[in-house]
Amino acid sequence: MPAAPGSEPELRRQLVAAARRMNACGVNQGTSGNLSVRIPGGMLITPSSLPYEQMEPADLVALDLAGAPRDAGARRPSSEWRLHADILRSRLEIQAVLHCHSIQATALACHGRAIPPFHYMTAVAGGDDIRCAPYAPFGTAELSGLALEALTDRLACLLGQHGQVALGNSLDQALRIAIEVETLAHMYLQALQLGEPPQLSPSQMAVVQRQFRELHYGAGAAAG
Repeated sequence: MPAAPGSEPELRRQLVAAARRMNACGVNQGTSGNLSVRIPGGMLITPSSLPYEQMEPADLVALDLAGAPRDAGARRPSSEWRLHADILRSRLEIQAVLHCHSIQATALACHGRAIPPFHYMTAVAGGDDIRCAPYAPFGTAELSGLALEALTDRLACLLGQHGQVALGNSLDQALRIAIEVETLAHMYLQALQLGEPPQLSPSQMAVVQRQFRELHYGAGAAAG
C-alpha cells in the first residue's frame, strides 16, 4: 500500500526525489547542498556526505528543531542543519528548505551582489529583489541569523561567498524557486556585460506582485 500523502514515509520519498532532481537539473553539484522538510516535532534533513544517487528514504535524518536526533544510530545530519532548523522555527508558514551551490547565483554571491528588479520574475521570491546575506562560516548560528535577515518577507536569498537558499510550502516549490533564482542570476550576469541594466520601479513591481497573487504564481511556477 502506498504511503499516505503528507505522512513521514511519503515525505522521505519526496525529499530523496527532490534531492536527486536538484542535482539532475544543474542547480547543485556532488554532495554539496542540502534539503529539509517539516515533520511533527521537527524536520527531516539530508545526511552529510552521502551522494544523492545513493541516498534512500531511510538515510534521511529526523531532528527536532534544536538539532537533537530522534532515532538512535541515525546518520550524521547535514552540517547546515542549524540553518534549516532556524528557518523552520522562525518561519512557521514554511514547510521545506533547500540550500544549493548553483553556479550563477554563487558567482553573484561571491561578489556580495543581490539580484535587483532588472526583470519582473525577481518577484518570484516575494519582493522587489533577491538579497545577498553577508558571509559567515557554514553551519554557524551567525550564518543562520544573517540568512534569516536576508529572507525577511522573501522566499529566497543568496549567501555571501556560498550559494543560495530557497523556501517553499512544499519541496517542489522550494526547488522551483531555486531554479528560478539560478535562471535570474544567469540572466543578470549576461545583462551586466552591457552595463548595469535598468530596473523596474517599486510601482511596477507592485503590479507584478499583485498579478502573481491573482494568478497563484506564489506556488513557484514561472510566469509569462
